Amino acid sequence: MGWRQRAEITLLAGPAILLFIGFVIFPVLTAVYYGLFRWKGYGAPTDFVGLNNYVVLFKDSAFREAVLHNFEIVFLSLIMQGPLAVVVALLLNRKMRGRSLIRVLIFVPYVISEVIVGIGWKLMLMEGNGAIDSMLRGMGLGGLVQRWMSDPKMAMWTLMIIITWKYFGFAVILFLAGLQGIPEELSEAAQIDGASFWQIQRRITLPLLGPTIRIWAFLSILGSLQLFDLVYIVWGQYISGVAGTSTMATYMALNGRLSGNYGFGNAVAVVIFLISLVCALTYQRLVLRRDTDGALTGGR
Repeated sequence: MGWRQRAEITLLAGPAILLFIGFVIFPVLTAVYYGLFRWKGYGAPTDFVGLNNYVVLFKDSAFREAVLHNFEIVFLSLIMQGPLAVVVALLLNRKMRGRSLIRVLIFVPYVISEVIVGIGWKLMLMEGNGAIDSMLRGMGLGGLVQRWMSDPKMAMWTLMIIITWKYFGFAVILFLAGLQGIPEELSEAAQIDGASFWQIQRRITLPLLGPTIRIWAFLSILGSLQLFDLVYIVWGQYISGVAGTSTMATYMALNGRLSGNYGFGNAVAVVIFLISLVCALTYQRLVLRRDTDGALTGGR
């Protein structure tokens, strides 16, 4: 590699590398540093506690429950959103009247702010006089009224319905974009050979849509591990733990910033980062490897 190529790489990649160091690497290292102290959030940290914050963290059953809740959200998000989004995307990929309008309506919840979504659902799910309970009673289905947000057996499913409603449109649009890259000639040839619509989707479309599905699953996993805003807005800072919907991020906010223990909060942030990093690297190694290997081209 000559000096000109090195200069071009430095010129083009330099700004991105500096931004990555400034907004990713430096904050992570800073969190690692502050996580070694008992720090109130102001002044220089002086009360060094070493790894005690991490020891306290892993001994806390509330944090272990939050980790379990995050992985429950990961699993339920994949099985609830993925198959439904694929079916809807396949149907919307066909020519039909009003297809563009339906696509827009499906995507609208995704672009709405999480704050608005959380407040709206919280008002609808209020016990007693919420819109959901009032509608069920008005339809003569009062027996279906539940404690949607306070019952630990129901709260996680309530959260998953909200998450699915909010992010389902992103999955559909992503899959529709992936479907545009599949040559129509393959489906036309299969139709000539007598294949039905669903046989074409199963044998041709879904295998070719595989890379897009795997990328969506990767994004969904990382988003589920870092979920904060919807839980915090709908359930509040204290109720989420009792209702069984707490996450690692809400635990960090409650036991870090809201408790005035910023050193402990930084330690929690480091653990969340490491868990997300391990999951991302493992997924890339086991699932995305064949996609990334196939995208690489070698030259001499």
